Amino acid sequence: MALLSDSADARTFKVPLAATESLEVETSGVGQPVVLIPGLFGSEFGFRTLVPLLNAAGYRTIVIEPLGIGSSARPPRADYSLTAQADRIAGVLDSLSVRQAVVIAHSIGGSEGFRLAYRRPDLVRGLVSIEGGPTEAAVTPTFKRALRFAPWIKLFGGIKLVRRKVRSMLLASSGDSTWVTDEVVLGYTAGAARNLDATLKAYLGMANAREPEKLWPHLADVRCPVRLLVGGAPHDGDVNAEEIRLLQRTVVSFALDSVPGAGHFIYEEQPQAVIAALARLQAGLPRRL
Repeated sequence: MALLSDSADARTFKVPLAATESLEVETSGVGQPVVLIPGLFGSEFGFRTLVPLLNAAGYRTIVIEPLGIGSSARPPRADYSLTAQADRIAGVLDSLSVRQAVVIAHSIGGSEGFRLAYRRPDLVRGLVSIEGGPTEAAVTPTFKRALRFAPWIKLFGGIKLVRRKVRSMLLASSGDSTWVTDEVVLGYTAGAARNLDATLKAYLGMANAREPEKLWPHLADVRCPVRLLVGGAPHDGDVNAEEIRLLQRTVVSFALDSVPGAGHFIYEEQPQAVIAALARLQAGLPRRL
């Protein structure tokens, strides 16, 4: 059962899925359901520009923050595998009685979206993956190596150090970085600031997580249409050519969209490009009964 926040008209609430596991959910708008899944350093804050555009276009938006992300719980001993994250997202949609939604997922959220699509095809009508390929691990090898220094982060600056690193990451990952302001950096690090120790332990849990099964053998089981959005500007965190070729070979209905001038955070840099990709996806879907 969802636990609503105190405000009577609030649309932000927690969905408990286990004794120590609850996911933060934000809903708004009316119409066909669109589920948004942020990436490793994202949260519902990152979709603050995209969500109103989706609502204006006639969609009900459901932002689900995976375990350890944003304002969701950060239990230290949880299963942080991408498969477990996809199953938790399914659990939230089941609790909300949502079926046949279009999923818009960013970065590592895209890998969770692919897993959700083949494990629970009743939930996913289509998938728009923003800079998210068929990744088999929650964190990159570089970030995993950096986590070796997690015990020293508080000593060498704590959340201020984290904010500096996040700012650098956002700048390096963007084609047009004008959206990266002090306010935005605060928004992207708000969850970590509330409990830095728990955040670092959650990241360590993600780095050490073992997948119960690989994604790539199941890509052919993804029967819904998939559109992958990639930024056309040079940037960190892009989907590599090998991953794109794998999707082209295996996914039954796959399309690739390149967004000129954008980097990794397309929904921040050019949110209208996401709306356009969703419209193209919807145009190819059968009419709902």
